[in-house]
Amino acid sequence: MVHRKFLLVGAVLAAVAGAALVFLYVRSADARAESRFDPVQVLRATVAIEPGESITAASQSGKLTLEEVPRDQVLPDALTSIDALGKQVALTRIYPGEQIVAAKFGSDAAPPSALQIPKGQMAISVNLTDPARVAGFVNPGSEVAIFVNGTEEDGKAYTRLLLDRVTVIGVGSTTPVATTTTDDAGQATTEALPRTLLTVAVDQADAQRVLFAVTNGELAFALLTEGSAVAPAPPVTADSLF
Repeated sequence: MVHRKFLLVGAVLAAVAGAALVFLYVRSADARAESRFDPVQVLRATVAIEPGESITAASQSGKLTLEEVPRDQVLPDALTSIDALGKQVALTRIYPGEQIVAAKFGSDAAPPSALQIPKGQMAISVNLTDPARVAGFVNPGSEVAIFVNGTEEDGKAYTRLLLDRVTVIGVGSTTPVATTTTDDAGQATTEALPRTLLTVAVDQADAQRVLFAVTNGELAFALLTEGSAVAPAPPVTADSLF
């Protein structure tokens, strides 16, 4: 009888210890998730800041605001105050929604048409619809993966990763473009869809791939963070969709 009591007490203690371990694990997982998505305040542009415009003038004109951004989307050198920039001016056009980073300010303004192109790379532009540019969340400085929707010679449609990580260095104006589609009954429907020019920095080989893909298919960007996992994979077709 005493032996059975010891077994019962041991089982209860084991259950309590197990519940405590589960509680601590869940609490730790919640803490990790909160630290990743915990919003951080950074300075963002609300109105375009032109090359040569001082950060002080932009602030006095109401072109800057402190906004909360998920921690894993904050740029490495994003600023929370203009104090460190002093009287520096914008070296390139800063678009609405961009995070304010020190690298885009200096003592001398670059020409209005200049782009900050990394050494050894070149700039090319593609024209994308709102869904293909992540509903307008892609801004200069964003890193994106580029996917292509195309058709094989046998007529089979596919979607495939084209480039795994590319830096956007410019976002142009948005222009409505008339698009006509025809349903199975032959009824044509025309609608105006907004399209926006996005400029990316790539090397020559990737530039050729992007230009070929945009001529023979449709491109779509996927917005990335430092923790995004992207890797080459077989194309998705009707045969492999499900």
